[in-house]
Amino acid sequence: MPRLAPKAPSDSASRPNLAGVPVTSRPQRFAAGRARALGIPTRGTTAPNRLRRVDRWLLWALAPRLRSTGTEPNPLVVDLGFGATPVTTVELARRLTSRYPAARVLGLEIDPERVRAAQAASASEASDGLRFAQGGFELAGASPVVVRAMNVLRQYDEGAVAAAWSAMCATGAAVIDGTCDEIGRRACWLLVEQGRPVSLTLAALLPSLQRPSDLAERLPKALIARNVAGEPIHALLMTLDDAWATAAGVGVFGPRQRWMAMAEAVRAQGWPVIGRRDRWRLGELTVRWP
Repeated sequence: MPRLAPKAPSDSASRPNLAGVPVTSRPQRFAAGRARALGIPTRGTTAPNRLRRVDRWLLWALAPRLRSTGTEPNPLVVDLGFGATPVTTVELARRLTSRYPAARVLGLEIDPERVRAAQAASASEASDGLRFAQGGFELAGASPVVVRAMNVLRQYDEGAVAAAWSAMCATGAAVIDGTCDEIGRRACWLLVEQGRPVSLTLAALLPSLQRPSDLAERLPKALIARNVAGEPIHALLMTLDDAWATAAGVGVFGPRQRWMAMAEAVRAQGWPVIGRRDRWRLGELTVRWP
């Protein structure tokens, strides 16, 4: 599979990013001036169960990192940019500790008011290994094994993404960088290790899809502008659409069976699909990337 080609620089001086934050042609500045936290406040939009698909995937895909070991007795997961309320961080902690009781969760936000509100709202959860602090891409000095950074980097210019990945991976963490819709029906995320993406996952409530390329609007920041002819992400989505159309006859047994047939077909065509049919049944597809 072809690798991502570097994108030619463009003048974006007058173009706002998706959060309405002005983007200039100068390099993105991470320092926000608040307790040396790196980044800018997130928009804050969140909702219960919005991140259930990515949580389910990380419990499976990153299990070796989440297990308690002699060198890592209490694995730490950071939820970066938890938003206006801590609901999805609390949900992550509950899901994580139900399977890995020794694990801990740290929710980070740059906005100190959000941090104080989260601390007050989740006081009863604190004894279960959940806490909140002010921080950004520097991770408040923590050394997590996993960072969940969903719906964070989409508000930055594409040129800032690589530096953010490097900062979050600096202590060896695996980073989940992605985007989902407002109620979590559709999501896409990259798994980033050592500052570079290693896999891409597409996930959806399958009855909500007309075709796999409907997920394009939820691609991570590093990919969304590259969904054009000649780029690998465009080739992948077109291949998925073709395989989805070919599997239309299987659709009489439901969208889940159709998705599974699509996944089998694209793997047979040589795409480096990761995972088994039990993952596809959940409406997931993960490929090595790039």
